[in-house]
Amino acid sequence: MKSQAIILETKINAPAERCFLLSLSVDLHRKSVEWSKEEAVRGITSGLMKAGDTVTWRAKHFGIYMEMTTKIPVYERPAYFVSEMLSGPFKRIYHQHYFKAEGSSTIMTDHFDFESPLGILGKLVDRLILRNYMKNLLLKRNETIKTIAESEDWKNYLT
Repeated sequence: MKSQAIILETKINAPAERCFLLSLSVDLHRKSVEWSKEEAVRGITSGLMKAGDTVTWRAKHFGIYMEMTTKIPVYERPAYFVSEMLSGPFKRIYHQHYFKAEGSSTIMTDHFDFESPLGILGKLVDRLILRNYMKNLLLKRNETIKTIAESEDWKNYLT
């Protein structure tokens, strides 16, 4: 069994530059996952992330508080960036974010690749539980980005 890949496309009626920057907003991310009580506790704790930045998130998932540190190793404004787990509960997370202008809209594409530790047991948990959980988390995040990008609220995150 291989790692789990989730690919999502979201059409947003807003410019690619705006969508790109909103996707790097620590404050917007926190809003999109309020239900998990997620907060940035180290590194960049508010504002916009850029190349080389790290953030450590603390959140409650499955009734357990956990921390995960991610980094932005690739940053090609306004078309592409990568967020990668440096430490945390997974064996690996590699999240590619693509932004393609299409007229006055943007196609935002996520390639989210993850793998749990614990060998075959981790792969089973990934397939049976975590894949759907992570997909739903990403869908909620993308819906928040879309809603904010398409309204005047984006100015609260990018000014």
